[in-house]
Amino acid sequence: MTQSASTSPAGTDLEQLAINVIRGLSMDAPHAANSGHQGTAMALAPLAHVLWTRILRYEASAPHWPDRDRFILSAGHASVLQYSMLYLTGYGLELEDLRQFRQWGSATPGHPEVHHTAGIEVTTGPLGQGFANGVGMAIAEQSLRSRFGEDVCDHHIYAIVSDGDLSEGLSHEAASLAGHLGLGKLVYIYDDNHITIDGPTELSLSDNAAERFRSYGWHVIELGESSEDLDAIEAALIEARENADQPSLVVLRTHIGFPSPEHTDSPAAHGLAFDTAAIASAKEVMGLPQEPFYVPEEVLEMYRQAGSRGALQREDWNQRSHAALAGREAEWEATLGATGLPGWQESLPVFELGEKPATRVASQQVLNAIFAQVPGIMAGGADLTGNVGLTLKGQAVLSAEDPTGQQIFFGVRENAMGSILVGAALHGGVLPAGGTFLVFSDYMRPAVRLAALSGAKAVFVWSHDSVGVGEDGPTHQPVEQVMSLRLIPQLTVLRPADGNEVAAAWKVIIEGEGPCALILSRQNTPVLAGTKELAAQGVARGGYTLMDSPSPAAILVATGTEVAVAVEAAEMLASEGISTRVVSLPSWELFEAQDDQYRLSVLPAGLPTVSVEAGVTLGWSRYASANVGIDRFGASAPGSRVLDELGINPAHVAQVVREQLA
Repeated sequence: MTQSASTSPAGTDLEQLAINVIRGLSMDAPHAANSGHQGTAMALAPLAHVLWTRILRYEASAPHWPDRDRFILSAGHASVLQYSMLYLTGYGLELEDLRQFRQWGSATPGHPEVHHTAGIEVTTGPLGQGFANGVGMAIAEQSLRSRFGEDVCDHHIYAIVSDGDLSEGLSHEAASLAGHLGLGKLVYIYDDNHITIDGPTELSLSDNAAERFRSYGWHVIELGESSEDLDAIEAALIEARENADQPSLVVLRTHIGFPSPEHTDSPAAHGLAFDTAAIASAKEVMGLPQEPFYVPEEVLEMYRQAGSRGALQREDWNQRSHAALAGREAEWEATLGATGLPGWQESLPVFELGEKPATRVASQQVLNAIFAQVPGIMAGGADLTGNVGLTLKGQAVLSAEDPTGQQIFFGVRENAMGSILVGAALHGGVLPAGGTFLVFSDYMRPAVRLAALSGAKAVFVWSHDSVGVGEDGPTHQPVEQVMSLRLIPQLTVLRPADGNEVAAAWKVIIEGEGPCALILSRQNTPVLAGTKELAAQGVARGGYTLMDSPSPAAILVATGTEVAVAVEAAEMLASEGISTRVVSLPSWELFEAQDDQYRLSVLPAGLPTVSVEAGVTLGWSRYASANVGIDRFGASAPGSRVLDELGINPAHVAQVVREQLA
């Protein structure tokens, strides 16, 4: 690529200068950090200019306006491009923040992080995640618009996606579902630069992306060599925006590193910060001064005006939405906040002694009991909706024909489902819950990790939580998954023991913030004595004493269906004169958040303590001196037989306690 910036059809002289300024910042920030990705940012500077000055509906001083357009940089490695635009348009970043690019404590980390920098909508970097997040945002937008009307919600979701994004299987799953649902508010721009880190994309790609997306039901616009043509880019984006029935993909052929004489179309432009000489030659081609972080006043003024032009739109929205929401204010606030209407807790069911529902069945009952009082709930599974207890009885199914549906069928797309939940949660206006079998949480782990990093209020529902799955065998029997999920910071893992703990877990989810993993059983489990009275407070604190004696000789601490096993073991021991406390510990994270006094009141030091959980024992040493668990894969047989053969039974638990007391 040898096209000169000075002769490119980029628009007015001021616009050309502005684009070159973006390119200068895109080189200067990585150079100062000796780290970063300037090549994509340089190539996409004209696109960014068009988006922020001609297309996006936003007001920089009001970054949380509910009806703003959303922008996602799925190619998160090009973060310097987004930071440059956020600074230029007035989101609160300063030039010094660009100078501190990728440094400790800066507002400009290596990849965009939501809640860290104003104007960042989702956390991106792992490729494909932003792509699928956008689908979740479009689903949330559609849900709000169909329920509350266009005067309340009517905006678009834009994203820049890369060849890396489109290579990831995640994007294929998400694109297929987006086309199926006809998400017309979704507009993606494909940065088709033909370059990967390893070299040309032809090393590993030969498919036709445009045709692939057409087969998914997308509206595809192929712009070809128009990356410097502002009017052509604008026209394509307007055409995409006006297609209300299909998601759109604008294919834009770009040239990474342009207009660098040394690095245009070079893999080196991707992730290696340009040296001083390369920056100097690129700035010379663009006619920019050699001054680092050069931003002339006229360019800054133009962008600041662009950043404030949404003020009138926002004020108009304020007036229209106020009128449209008259009498529905409480519903709107609960929906937007992903919480319940006042007094919603009264709808929570109570489970009585003698009932024996599997916790997945109990969760199903809870979900349908509270649905009317928690208006933002949107739920479904990856072809296992009924199996995991996420059927919304009597509710419409989300489809291209019925956008009001809050029952969503994800199909066999666990990977995309996780990321879609995160995007929907970060958009706001839905409380998204998606589920599959616990063993398949491994397919979702990248999304769960980013949900935790982002503080996204998404609900991951995973049932069939142990070798109690039974006949399907070890391929479907999770043993390491629960413990591995506990390793993720800022993820609340809840493994309730019975129906009352399930109800309490949903209360924690709805009243809390951030992502939760709800771990549920396939097999039936009895309602336990004491949970009716104790579960609400006990689960909220992560753990509590369920069964006690004045002077216990030992403690049994358990989670999920194994709490019932621990109770039965304690009763066996009591018949022998051995007093045992039983502690239910449904959430390590919530328990660790309590003060020392409370935690020691539940699990005092100095008493022999045995953990009981049908999974790996690694990690239980923080609470127990001995463990009953499963440090191997399971086996194919009826679930009760597998549990028994692997020692998850009262007799074995009681024996371990005796050994600890010997």
